Amino acid sequence: MAKRTPSSSDDRELFRQSVGPVQRLHDDRVIPQSKQPGPHPQRHPTDATPMDGGLQDQELEWSEIAAGDTLFFARPGLQQRLIRKLRRGQFNIGAELDLHGMIVREARNALASFLADCRTRGIRCARIIHGKGLSSRDGKPVLKMQLDHWLRQRLEVVAFCSARGNDGGTGAVYVLLKR
Repeated sequence: MAKRTPSSSDDRELFRQSVGPVQRLHDDRVIPQSKQPGPHPQRHPTDATPMDGGLQDQELEWSEIAAGDTLFFARPGLQQRLIRKLRRGQFNIGAELDLHGMIVREARNALASFLADCRTRGIRCARIIHGKGLSSRDGKPVLKMQLDHWLRQRLEVVAFCSARGNDGGTGAVYVLLKR
């Protein structure tokens, strides 16, 4: 370490002239400045609303998704490593929702509440069991098609895909949520 050299009287005088008149403080506490208000997010049409959680029903053609079809969706820019990990079922499942036996309106409300709860609890990955729709009218996967549509609408959903066979297969999805 360098030794401290005493300052000369010329240096001290030059410093005092450049600083100007000073006033002794009697209190060394800092008075906080008023903070600027934070940015207010704009409401997106697909964000949750109090009544239905922002999930809209859609008239879907029954031929769009069959009972055995796999579901997959990922937001643009999501890392391939995370997509592979999700498809392999390598995330810890933090919560689970079972929609079996629910009508569309019940399922929509349950999903909105479930996603809000996951966000509150900080859950990163969840599993939603929608069933294959084999026992529904005409054997069409109504909830599966609606769930595919609803999850794409939700901004907190980063990706989702059909689960592995031992976790429900094409009758369930893994959902990756924003942190």
